[in-house]
Amino acid sequence: MEESPKWEYRVQTFGGVLRDVKDQKLQDMLNEWGVEGWEVISAIAPDNSSAVRVIARRVLTSRALRERSRPI
Repeated sequence: MEESPKWEYRVQTFGGVLRDVKDQKLQDMLNEWGVEGWEVISAIAPDNSSAVRVIARRVLTSRALRERSRPI
């Protein structure tokens, strides 16, 4: 039986209460994430804000797992 993939996640908020997120800046960042292997799985606008919170995932590689397990 094939093992299910393990994921790593990334959450980042663009914009804020006092500033709007620019479409071009968001598009550029998402394109950069895509090159790095990230897939957006959710984008929400928190209440009373012009921010956008983006949640992305990518397959957890053994290299990333090793880096996460190193002591800081």
